[in-house]
Amino acid sequence: MKRMLSMLLALGLLVAPLANAQSQPLRMAVTVGMIADVAENVGGECVDVTAMMGPGVDPHLYQASASDVTLLRQAELILYSGYSLEGQLGQVLERFGQTKPTVAVAPSSIDPGQLITVQDIYGIDPHLWMDVSLWSQIVPTIADHIIKQRPDCQSTIRDNAQRYRARLEALHGWVRQAVNTIPEAQRILVTAHDAFNYYSRAYGIEVAGIQGISTETESGVADIREMADVVTERQVPAVFIESTINPRTVQAVIDAAKQQGQPVRIGGELFSDAMGEDGTAGGTYIGMLYENTRQIVTALGGTLPPLPDALSRWAGRWELTEAP
Repeated sequence: MKRMLSMLLALGLLVAPLANAQSQPLRMAVTVGMIADVAENVGGECVDVTAMMGPGVDPHLYQASASDVTLLRQAELILYSGYSLEGQLGQVLERFGQTKPTVAVAPSSIDPGQLITVQDIYGIDPHLWMDVSLWSQIVPTIADHIIKQRPDCQSTIRDNAQRYRARLEALHGWVRQAVNTIPEAQRILVTAHDAFNYYSRAYGIEVAGIQGISTETESGVADIREMADVVTERQVPAVFIESTINPRTVQAVIDAAKQQGQPVRIGGELFSDAMGEDGTAGGTYIGMLYENTRQIVTALGGTLPPLPDALSRWAGRWELTEAP
């Protein structure tokens, strides 16, 4: 009898920590804010999400620090984008994948037939979040992986995921409607690097990046001259800088175009590889696409339509109940 009691007590000591861990928010480490924000919207109070790369950080050039390794070791679930977006960090993440759940959300969620291939070291353009309809496909993937480790949260997470995808669907339609108001002749987006190809395909606007897909390559004089020729020929009224890239190449295009007699201005700063500051609308994934679209449409001569009802709660938080 005493032996059985001892066994039951020992079993209780083993089970209690496990049960306690299950009641705590799931510790998640993610690479970029565009994943972190989705995870927080889906997981709610069931998750504790930490993003490794904050506002203004270029994931193409990012290198893991000692604190990043500690974060990854302590995490119960690791999420990253994949398709080489995270550069050399991808090798570190692959090693962690041998010891704990580590998910490349883009390859795990999006059909290869929907990807844009490129002729460089990447092979695949990794900037999939620029098409909201594509990025929304990571929502069920993230939900499934959270539920695996926090099954008691299943009902809440499924409800959160459904509501969030409805907001993303509304955002996708709004962006398309907004871009369509730009006069067709001016529907060209000139940026520092090729981060907007998915935006182009989804929303019907031509894009031209001074650099290629990766920011690891530098723009040369020929690249700047060629882009200035495009700006002049198309009479582009505005070009755009990006929050993660030095604006000098864009300014060089502006100067070269002016020498050819084409007045052009900076239309605004776009979020490309990172979201905006925490505590701002641009610091959310929905806000990232909203702010980018607002800058693009107004600078190129379009008119913003009202935000849809499905985004009213999000917009009210940032006092954006009507389009500016």
